Amino acid sequence: MEKIDLKKTLPSYRAKSGEFATITVPPLRYLMLDGHGDPNVSPQFTSAVESLYPLAYALKFLSKRELDRDYVVPPLEGLWWAEDMSSFTTARNKADWDFTLMLLVPDWLDRTHIDSAAEAVARKSSPPRLREVRVETLDEGTCVQTLHLGSFDSEAEVLAHLHDDVIPNAGFALTGTHHEIYLSDSRRTAPEKLRTILRQPVRRVR
Repeated sequence: MEKIDLKKTLPSYRAKSGEFATITVPPLRYLMLDGHGDPNVSPQFTSAVESLYPLAYALKFLSKRELDRDYVVPPLEGLWWAEDMSSFTTARNKADWDFTLMLLVPDWLDRTHIDSAAEAVARKSSPPRLREVRVETLDEGTCVQTLHLGSFDSEAEVLAHLHDDVIPNAGFALTGTHHEIYLSDSRRTAPEKLRTILRQPVRRVR
């Protein structure tokens, strides 16, 4: 059975370091959980990860068993925002951050499959926030994105350049929510080798 890797088949997972590309992202469905605070110490961040992944893997195994379609569980993604967006750039105040952690649901899986997988997870391990996981479609449309190589803390300069220079110079304004896609496993990858897609939805202003 061929194993599908959505990172290789979906254009929205492609980005190059040093290049800011304007792309159109189609509507995509995700498993989602919200939280607040510094991801390094926030209990809500930890509990979200601990609840999303068991459900995502249960969906993968259900798809393989019942639909004969196996796939690689997509990378963790996050939407990030704060009342003062300088918290992500010049101020870098992580305690002010709000977030939604997400894992993509392949388009051949429906609500019935998700409910069945959630029931299986609840019977087996009952992660802390399993009942809070929701399924939503994110429709970002036009976005500008790049690939960041390095630690999460070194993103600030890239984000400032994206927000203050790249986007306005291209005739766009920021809209929607800052989006990150974690292509590397931070538990097994040195900080300087982390690969993260940084994405910002935009709208045309000129």
